Amino acid sequence: MEQFYKKKGKEGTRGSSLIAKENVETLTFYRNMIFGANGIFFLVNTLFGYQYVTFDIVMFVICFLFYIGAFQFMRSMGSPKLADNKQVLDPGVDLNMEGGLAEHCKDLIILTSATQILSLLSNYMYLALLFVPGRFALMFWTNILAPWIFQPAPEEDEISDKKRAKMERRMKRSQR
Repeated sequence: MEQFYKKKGKEGTRGSSLIAKENVETLTFYRNMIFGANGIFFLVNTLFGYQYVTFDIVMFVICFLFYIGAFQFMRSMGSPKLADNKQVLDPGVDLNMEGGLAEHCKDLIILTSATQILSLLSNYMYLALLFVPGRFALMFWTNILAPWIFQPAPEEDEISDKKRAKMERRMKRSQR
């Protein structure tokens, strides 16, 4: 049972070679997930003799664009910079960091894979891809628009005493 308890205290730092190794493992896992979802999709449809129509091709292209966009973005973020002697100079961004941008890319790949597999049951399952622009709109609102729109106006009490005295002297000079 001790293995399920979260460790208390400060989390240890990880070396650059460990981060680079974990990034490669993460990219391999999500690449295999993409190939697996596409393989299952085409294998099941081919075994059941499904005739592909324009809708299926268009939805596959949309899923393909989601896959490629998210995977290439993660790959560019997590690629390490190596020296001539194969020493890791910069491991890239940690793809397994909580709350990072790579987490959203991983969520996109997972959602697209699940949608593509579930579309074998019904084409209406492709509607789950509408969560992508919905999530983007929610993140845009909560992180950018709402704080900007609802930011409280600066109050005049924030003016320091020195500035207030300087403004009063100017007002007295202008009245003379």
